[in-house]
Amino acid sequence: MLAGKTLSAPDSTNAIAHNEVAGCQSLVYLWASEASHKTACFQGWSDAKIIRGVLAVLLEKANALTYEQVLTFDFALYLDQIGLSRHLSQSRADGITQVISRLKTLAFTLQ
Repeated sequence: MLAGKTLSAPDSTNAIAHNEVAGCQSLVYLWASEASHKTACFQGWSDAKIIRGVLAVLLEKANALTYEQVLTFDFALYLDQIGLSRHLSQSRADGITQVISRLKTLAFTLQ
């Protein structure tokens, strides 16, 4: 979960209810801005170290994809393939599902 150390706590403009991911046990913020014509700069943070680490992995992948690719990419399968899913409790996995859903919503909104 060292990857989580790359995520900085959000400032007051991003630590708002609108950016909070509903359905997570821990506090998770997720926001995005347009990085280029077809890509976004996804950013996020969680108060839970485990989720912050998984979030960092998801954001790294999402930031390497176009909007369309984010919408169709199977992030859950990706987490399985890299071996992270097996380390998550059911409640944490449910929260990550909400994070993935929010990523896709943000990509759809920005495209």
